[in-house]
Amino acid sequence: MGANLKIAFLVIAALVALCAIGLATAADDAGKKSSLAAFHEMVKVLNHPRCMNCHTTADWPTQGDDRHRHAFNVVRGPEDKGPPGMRCTTCHQDKNQDAANIPGARDWHMATRAQGWTGLAPGALCAALLDPKKNGGLTGDGVIAHIKNDRLVLWAWSPGKRATPPLSHKQFVTASQAWLKNGAHCPTP
Repeated sequence: MGANLKIAFLVIAALVALCAIGLATAADDAGKKSSLAAFHEMVKVLNHPRCMNCHTTADWPTQGDDRHRHAFNVVRGPEDKGPPGMRCTTCHQDKNQDAANIPGARDWHMATRAQGWTGLAPGALCAALLDPKKNGGLTGDGVIAHIKNDRLVLWAWSPGKRATPPLSHKQFVTASQAWLKNGAHCPTP
């Protein structure tokens, strides 16, 4: 093989490698953009009162679309299920009590303080969802399973007389899956 042919071969190999790197970078950029777009859709639900009323960092749950402090001075309690003698399930039964306007689902309780999102910017909320110390020890797939199947999450789309999140549950799940599939990227503050 002549010197010119060797040089031409090396140039072609280098160009192919650069193209492959460029294609991979473009695919990575597209995946990141898709992931971030999906997460911004998720935030519309995660910051909605149906989620935030229980995912609080305060010592009490909030209630209503304005997220005011829970009536009757209800507090978190040692296990996030209300204090002894005033458990969440005392009032919050297995289903909504429409006549009394009390929401309900089996095992009603607050998210742990570590799972609270009060005041978190989207990037910090995203990081919290991915942090096993702040999400109940879940992997990415575990977060998706929680979003798809948890009875308290599902309740948000059948809250009685209360407003539902701005996306359907199916849209929320689809956005969550797209976020994870495309790299679970978090927005920067």
